[in-house]
Amino acid sequence: MISSRKESNVKKAVVELQSEGLQVAGTVCHVGKAEDRKDLFEKTKTNFGGLDILVSNAAVNPVVGPVLDSTEEIWDKIFDINVKSTFLLMKESMSLLKCSKSPSIIIVSSIAGYQPFGLYESEEAHDAAMSRISMRRLGTSDEIGSVAAFLASSDASYMTGETIVVSGGMHARL
Repeated sequence: MISSRKESNVKKAVVELQSEGLQVAGTVCHVGKAEDRKDLFEKTKTNFGGLDILVSNAAVNPVVGPVLDSTEEIWDKIFDINVKSTFLLMKESMSLLKCSKSPSIIIVSSIAGYQPFGLYESEEAHDAAMSRISMRRLGTSDEIGSVAAFLASSDASYMTGETIVVSGGMHARL
């Protein structure tokens, strides 16, 4: 089941994956809306009979800069989507995941959680950010997706509660 808050993203992903011969469906889901999350899991159960893997990748970053410079409104938005919605997705998916023989929850986050950088502030900021990445580029969706696929596979069946940093060599430490 594919979801995004934008219908055009859902349609594009479904068409692309179906063209590869995959059985896939999609729905609009704004993770900050309880009704959308409920609908997502109901449609997942209807279309696929259950849920084996939850990948939470939704996040916002409405401003660029030090977190302590954020307004309360901005902080609330970041916290509500990036933290609270991930928690609610996990909580609300449990009844389906408990029925799976090999359930997985994968939370995708930004390297900026470890090492903030101003990628889009200016060309100079972009160049400075790229210079901090050993591979001198951002990762592709396939590269990130491959790590998620590994984590959901039987090859990672004994892994739990780990943080895997996929950063192209960018220094990442809390």
